[in-house]
Amino acid sequence: MPSNSSNRKFPRVIIIGAGFGGIEVAKKLKNKEVEVLLLDRNNFHTFQPLMYQVATGTLSADSISFPVRKMFKNQENFHFRLADVKSIDNEAKIVKTDIGDFDYDYLVVATGATTNFFGNQQITKYALPMKNIQEALNIRSYVLQNLEEAVMIPNPEDRKPNLNFVIVGGGPTGVELSGAIAEIKNNVLEKDYPELKKSEMSVYLVEGLPKVLANLSEKASKNSEKYLKDLGVEVLLNVQVTGYDGNSITFADGRSIETKTVIWGAGVAGQYPDGFKKRLSNVVTVYRQTINAVSLTCQVFMPLVTYLHLLQTIYLAVYRALLQ
Repeated sequence: MPSNSSNRKFPRVIIIGAGFGGIEVAKKLKNKEVEVLLLDRNNFHTFQPLMYQVATGTLSADSISFPVRKMFKNQENFHFRLADVKSIDNEAKIVKTDIGDFDYDYLVVATGATTNFFGNQQITKYALPMKNIQEALNIRSYVLQNLEEAVMIPNPEDRKPNLNFVIVGGGPTGVELSGAIAEIKNNVLEKDYPELKKSEMSVYLVEGLPKVLANLSEKASKNSEKYLKDLGVEVLLNVQVTGYDGNSITFADGRSIETKTVIWGAGVAGQYPDGFKKRLSNVVTVYRQTINAVSLTCQVFMPLVTYLHLLQTIYLAVYRALLQ
């Protein structure tokens, strides 16, 4: 049980966020002379690099979810509370949550990132983000819902918006998702939906820069673009999105695509509790995104779906072992 400041034997380190950064810090503090308190609005850690597999139905949500308490069952100085952090009072050294206030000696803010819609309220309202398991499940439901609706529309021209899938953002999330949805088109569509033809379904990846995976090497960028095109993904480069009203996505060059599904992976923004100040000496900000790039590098060049599934199985098994 977390103790009050008056009777604590060791200083308390509060960690906000059970992502990669927060979990790693907590594990590094094992057997140290500190009291560790981890706060998160979920009682599980999410393996985000494979979230796109949940969004496309390849993996179940619990395959990439790991119970926080079980991960730290052998760490005596660790405590966890399911809480939504509301604000930080740095002067009083208090974290305010929906279940009460917690005082701290040291604070680690590892709250990660959220979707950045760049202030476009229309896109915020209608596009689908993917930054957590619930959003990934929403995408999966939405994709399947549109396929089901397309079956009920007799005119192929009228069902085009249901069968046009647009992913915005050519980073790891966009590349992974567009490839996975293209796999549905190539390997699932005509088997599960015999009323529909593969030629009717289109997958678009839209990127504002001249290449996909701009933060990786030139070779990785070119190979991944080729791989996506071989899958049938239409890669649109140097294209900026101007709006999306739920039925049509428009671009700065005047083009548009009729679609019921726009998945937004074009940017991230840091998310911090109220009262957080980035320059505070007793606050550590932890943010990790490298593992996304590592996951993508391992996966995007494998030519066969079987190899992809084998790789992700091995990858998850290793990761589970590391969390024990």
